[in-house]
Amino acid sequence: METLPMMEARRKLTSLPEELEGRMEDNAIAVTRRGKPVLAIMSWELFEAIYETLEIMGDEQLMTSLRQGIREAREGKTVSWDVAKKEIEG
Repeated sequence: METLPMMEARRKLTSLPEELEGRMEDNAIAVTRRGKPVLAIMSWELFEAIYETLEIMGDEQLMTSLRQGIREAREGKTVSWDVAKKEIEG
């Protein structure tokens, strides 16, 4: 993760959205004060993804379903897309 001293982040604040937009990976910047990270600046898309992940992880029912799905996939209990599509369409 790129780091940026507070004073430099202050100067670059209005140009940071465009700078982060072009990045596929590493689209967050740690802002430091006296060499220690104190803030994170990230793209809105990354923030939304992190927030959504935290919401899912905080929902025990969803996590139980996710764990069960992962376990079934590992055990080979999968259905082809064609079969699943037919079941959904009725």
